[in-house]
Amino acid sequence: MKVIGLDSGSTTTKGVLFEQNNLVKKYLVPTSGDPRRAAAEVVTELSGNEPCKLITTGYGRKLLKADKAVTEITCHAKGASYLSPGIQNVIDIGGQDSKVIRMDTAGHVLDFNMNDKCAAGTGRFVEVLMRTLGESIDLIDPFVALAEPVKINSMCTVFAESEVISLIGKGEKRENIALGVLHSIAARISNQHRQINPDQGPIFFSGGLSHSKKVVDLVAEYTQKEVYYDQELSQFAGSIGAALIGIQQK
Repeated sequence: MKVIGLDSGSTTTKGVLFEQNNLVKKYLVPTSGDPRRAAAEVVTELSGNEPCKLITTGYGRKLLKADKAVTEITCHAKGASYLSPGIQNVIDIGGQDSKVIRMDTAGHVLDFNMNDKCAAGTGRFVEVLMRTLGESIDLIDPFVALAEPVKINSMCTVFAESEVISLIGKGEKRENIALGVLHSIAARISNQHRQINPDQGPIFFSGGLSHSKKVVDLVAEYTQKEVYYDQELSQFAGSIGAALIGIQQK
């Protein structure tokens, strides 16, 4: 049986193909303001136009006809459990939201906390401020490698952008400002984590920012927890969870 798990996010659309319970292919594209087109492209690329069961999650999960649409909290928990068996805590920083999930060792959700009301503490927050600094978010690790963080007081994206522009005008080094932005993200998500997981064990980190080793290290520093991630697959946690639900579905 072939199963596609599709995670239709605000920034990127991710998909994985499972065949005979094995992950055999992954694919992602920028959503670029057209989630239906992006979702269709991912499904076509993964399926090769062959029949597949399709399970969707994410903001655009209902845009394509699917066998089942599942909430992203459930899918991220399942995906994290697959990538890091026995894990009971997940931090996911997506393009438009950030979420903390507590679950049992089988990946069943026990509690969660989700910030989806503003861009504060999300990948979009970092992307906007890095653009203001004239640097690509993809190159953030080498950019801040030798930096000393500047405190960023504003967590609202609009006000933080104004603060960054003000700091540039005062002659502050751009890399120091960028590192300050990462510290503010890690501080915010650690507070969110603390609300539901004050005494729990290690954390699995998913979402686009998990590609940044510096962000991973800062999340570990601020939460005072061991942080696990998968360099290749952390960003696909939601789509992996969706596919697994499809495999388990009768």
